[in-house]
Amino acid sequence: MATKSQRPTPAREGTVSTLNAAIEAMDLAEKISSITPAKAVFGTVVILLTIIKVCFLLFRDEMFQVHMQPGING
Repeated sequence: MATKSQRPTPAREGTVSTLNAAIEAMDLAEKISSITPAKAVFGTVVILLTIIKVCFLLFRDEMFQVHMQPGING
């Protein structure tokens, strides 16, 4: 059975760095905003982007591959 390298691909690294930049930008916008409803929106967006980043890192394509074995279920 061949093992796959766990090194992130350049596209994955780019996506994670883009998410990090967006999180930092929203966090900064929340800190400098003087409008209370805007602060709540920026805080919520930071939380959502963080959840997306964590899910992206946890659920890699390799986890969802289906391994078929002939003779089972048919």
